[in-house]
Amino acid sequence: MKNYLFISVFILVSTFTKAQNILALDTIYANDQKNVALFFPEPIRQGITGSENFVFTYNRENEQYLGLLQAKPGKESNLLVVNKDGSVFSYIIKYRERLSKLNYFIPMSSSIGNERPAASDSIKVANSEPHIENREQYYKRFCSYLLDGKQRISRLKKRKEGIVLSVENIVFDKDELYFVIQIKNNSSLDYDLNFLNLSIETRQKGKKKSLQKLYQEPLFRYNVPSRITKNETVRLVYVLPKFSLSNERRSVFELNEKGGERNIKLKIGHRFVNDPN
Repeated sequence: MKNYLFISVFILVSTFTKAQNILALDTIYANDQKNVALFFPEPIRQGITGSENFVFTYNRENEQYLGLLQAKPGKESNLLVVNKDGSVFSYIIKYRERLSKLNYFIPMSSSIGNERPAASDSIKVANSEPHIENREQYYKRFCSYLLDGKQRISRLKKRKEGIVLSVENIVFDKDELYFVIQIKNNSSLDYDLNFLNLSIETRQKGKKKSLQKLYQEPLFRYNVPSRITKNETVRLVYVLPKFSLSNERRSVFELNEKGGERNIKLKIGHRFVNDPN
């Protein structure tokens, strides 16, 4: 029954996807020891694997964005996923004993087509660059996922007069670095945020030592507050283009209070940036 269902869906997709070029499908690796999580841009309506040694599970009662893939040793197969909006995603899936990646955040630009017919017979050419709205939606979902996670790095914390600034995690995904930040107000006064900036400092050697600072503009900011009330803790995420640091350079988060003097500089060594999670 499973094979007949797979064939029916394949025929349905082929009927509505006319004159498509043959695309090289991405490969996703899985095993029977860990769950590989796939986050799609729309809720999953249907997910099918072509072989019984692969299992793709998702919530069939309440549509969700998350699907889990597991595999047993055997030949490679394929995974076909249809989202609630009709967008279709297809991947080669293979068994691998050791996995280097456990989470896949699927952008809409990865869709191979739609199961519904287009309004006209013209063939739409997919843009090689993801649309800015899709990219922002991806950032939002990944940032939300990171804030829900429990992964932490240690010793990146600075405090002043009851205000505590810490970087909880640094994560690399695609071509970006995600900085998970926490600001805690343990004081009896509210804290109005003027700015939170990230810069790269270069220490110049020699008789006349100097310090050069280069501001880094984030690609995206998530959950940034304008005010942190007394006894409140907020967590936020900055998304920046991937970068690395030499031994003579370091990154610095500068927290500045509006109308106050409770300003903090948190220095982050090169090894934390160069070896993110």
